[in-house]
Amino acid sequence: MSETKKIARTRAQESTNAIEKLYISMRHLFSRGFYKPMGISGETLRKSLLLLRPEIYGSIAEQRIELSGLTYVIERLPEGIEECQFINLTADEGYKNSHFKSIIPPKRRRNCYRIDKDQMNIEITRGRSEIYDILTHLTFLFIESHKIQERVTLNDGEDFTREWKHLEDIVLFQKKISDKEREVTIAHLSNILGRTFDEVLEVYNTFSSEENPDRFFQLIYWLGKLAINEVLENKKRTVTFSSVLIEEIGHHIYGEIWANNIKKVLEKNELLERPIHIISANMHSVLNSIYAKDALPKEAKDLKGFEVYQLLSNSDSKPLQKRVKDFASINGLIYIKDTSGTNINVQVIDTDKINFEVSTLSKKIKLKDNPVLIVMDYAFGEQAYETMDELLKPYTCDKNIKTHLDVKSVSIMGKAGILEGGKGDIMIPSAHIFEGTADNYPFKNELSKEDLEGFGIEVFDGAMISVLGTSLQNKDLLKFFHDSTWNVIGLEMEGAHYQKAIQAAARIRGNISEDVQVRYAYYASDNPLETGATLASGGLGMSGVTPTYAITQKIVSQIFEN
Repeated sequence: MSETKKIARTRAQESTNAIEKLYISMRHLFSRGFYKPMGISGETLRKSLLLLRPEIYGSIAEQRIELSGLTYVIERLPEGIEECQFINLTADEGYKNSHFKSIIPPKRRRNCYRIDKDQMNIEITRGRSEIYDILTHLTFLFIESHKIQERVTLNDGEDFTREWKHLEDIVLFQKKISDKEREVTIAHLSNILGRTFDEVLEVYNTFSSEENPDRFFQLIYWLGKLAINEVLENKKRTVTFSSVLIEEIGHHIYGEIWANNIKKVLEKNELLERPIHIISANMHSVLNSIYAKDALPKEAKDLKGFEVYQLLSNSDSKPLQKRVKDFASINGLIYIKDTSGTNINVQVIDTDKINFEVSTLSKKIKLKDNPVLIVMDYAFGEQAYETMDELLKPYTCDKNIKTHLDVKSVSIMGKAGILEGGKGDIMIPSAHIFEGTADNYPFKNELSKEDLEGFGIEVFDGAMISVLGTSLQNKDLLKFFHDSTWNVIGLEMEGAHYQKAIQAAARIRGNISEDVQVRYAYYASDNPLETGATLASGGLGMSGVTPTYAITQKIVSQIFEN
């Protein structure tokens, strides 16, 4: 009898398993209502994250502190969270009407409130993806904090290293220090963190601001201090989920309010029964593509190609941006600032009010039935399904009359990780696949590879993965998808969710026409298969202007010429 051959699991298979465990663990902890990230209840989450070793978290499985990952995470969490033993995830429960000051992280649009010195509340209004995002970031943060604790504790907690005492002295007594003393402290920190002086100095400068130059010292101290409290005094950090959040999640509470607000504006402006084209993009590229050259004739005359958009993308171009917005508002633009909690602002553009006779937009425009454009800001993960599903539903007005929207097309432009090529390259998907599963959504994309060629950047086409979160990018799993017959070219967070909503509305629920056109195009923000090219390596900067406007102009021209 032949012996059964044992087949060793590949890293890609282990990673798939780790992602599945993370997903199940987070849903279980959410249903439970609370957990202790560094206790027994958070063990599965920690082990899965350490097994997965996401690229964005770099050296999470090593003894040294991961600095790029730490920077990425801290920019997406509220300032001061490192000092808090209790973190409470809530729905929109009225804190904005209190005396608590809203803290908004630099790289995530979410309201957070410091309740007291030990508690931080984080408002969740963007669905489960936001919860996964926060929980993985917190798990990473706490794992790193325990590395600090292990490196500074001596004799089972009876004493601490000289470097730690020096840091504690500066942070607790809020000492004003000279440049020389600051460099001494950075040298001490390099020992604590297991990194070079140069590496620590670079991150110190990243966190430094005019109001708080020594923010990095405080961050490292409080991360280590709370980990020391956990180990020596059993004061475990705790994450709780409010009962209102547990009841509301998954029920489209915020998405329904958001969609109805848009439809009320359409009804008020007599646009509800006009042909509609929905575009998911940022809040500047469609606006500038349609109006900028007419709003800034002098500047546009002297600038070629996309140079006028580069000018508008500069941080010191606020007056020019205002001129474009003011011009647009008297030529068909209606701006809807979000009040629902979704954090998705919207622009409605009535093409009937654009004077195409003098417009520089295109010589070939053949507008049919004066369509309306609904431009929605980026959704976040699963929120894409909630918002698109609600937007495509019929609108029931105050007189109880139901109106189906005449949606002609849905166009999605976004940032994504690329698996072949580099930052700024373009991806044209033919299908979306859910990460960790074989669930797939093929579709006919009105945009093709040929449409985006000729701009001096590379264009790739193929399938794309919709991931649970950018923080769960794993090199081995992505390499498998890229090298196998799945032919995956990139990864993002919303595509499959959008397509799921569009297909259901068009082919099952009958909310919109089955002939609705779809367009998907992404530009690369990072390459997780390249060391040093992950999201933690920084943004695109001005190199993102060309792909953004190339995609936007192709979407707009197809809408206007169809």
